[in-house]
Amino acid sequence: MTAKTSRWVRRTLPALTLATALTVLGACGGKSEPATGPIESASAPPASSASASASASAEPTAAFLAPLTGLPVEQAVTRRPLSVMINNFKAARPQSGLTHADTVWEILAEGGITRLLAIFQSQTFDDPIGPIRSIRPYLIDIGETYGGVLVHAGASNDALAILQHSGKADMDEINNAGAYFYRSKDRKAPHNLYSTQEKLYTGARKLKYDETAVVPILQFDPAPDVAGEPSATKIEIKFQLSDYKVSYAYDAASKLYARSVNGQPHIDLNNSRQLTAANLVVLSAKHHAYDDYGRLDIDLNAGGQAVLFQEGHAISCEWKRDRGDVIRLYRDGRELKFLPGTTYYHVVPTDGGFDSHVKYE
Repeated sequence: MTAKTSRWVRRTLPALTLATALTVLGACGGKSEPATGPIESASAPPASSASASASASAEPTAAFLAPLTGLPVEQAVTRRPLSVMINNFKAARPQSGLTHADTVWEILAEGGITRLLAIFQSQTFDDPIGPIRSIRPYLIDIGETYGGVLVHAGASNDALAILQHSGKADMDEINNAGAYFYRSKDRKAPHNLYSTQEKLYTGARKLKYDETAVVPILQFDPAPDVAGEPSATKIEIKFQLSDYKVSYAYDAASKLYARSVNGQPHIDLNNSRQLTAANLVVLSAKHHAYDDYGRLDIDLNAGGQAVLFQEGHAISCEWKRDRGDVIRLYRDGRELKFLPGTTYYHVVPTDGGFDSHVKYE
């Protein structure tokens, strides 16, 4: 197994537990090469089989861990993720389904608005997902790094050129998968397009897309060392427009950050629950508007400044990315680990400096 392959696993076999994944990582070496096929994996024994003599302070062992959250699950998570483009225009909020996402990315589209890319894999639910909107080249890039089926309604010209005749796992309400979406009567178009997990997975099978995919192996630590790191219980993130001012408040009891937009709790319309995350990432990337409409080229490969928020603290770091891999966070040459749970990423421009886009106390 190569160092490159060690970061990835094809989910056709029982999911790797965290301990198994780290063992695989430690055993790999050699030159970097693309993943070439399934990697044999094994699951850890259930917690009930652990020795009675184990230390009372030892972490319980889960039979399976969700690949993208590190949280215990009842059975191996083997299905392909869904990478869904979620409308974040004011008229589209509150959205539906985001409390079930494993990972959420917030990133600028043209005109200073932001779009959400939600990655769904580990949770099964019947509730609506949406509103669903169009895709951009950099959103194709992010969605594919998770092995996800790309779910959207239309695309920019450049994104459409990438997708047409590409063979990518792509479900476009306008061009090839309209039967697996629906319009709600409760909102005006274009902010009323929805789907469900069942519809999307049915459509993906109908389009003969692989039901499993290569997904990244992420590193998790249930007790990250944040001692000595600056306190960060209140966080504000600014993209461009004032209508997209994001803030988070940390709750020590749950170890979660609760999300608000423009001072109001950002909730899931399906269940009225406020969106929360165990990990928040803010990373700075170069943005370039290349036409009069303001369409963007966002460099998600060069690396740059970042900060990771977890357990009420801020960890200054840098982001890096190997070709074909997800973005990873490093400090002093060491990859940072996530607290098990949902992770929200926020990509802000380099313009104005990093500190002009993120503040915390």
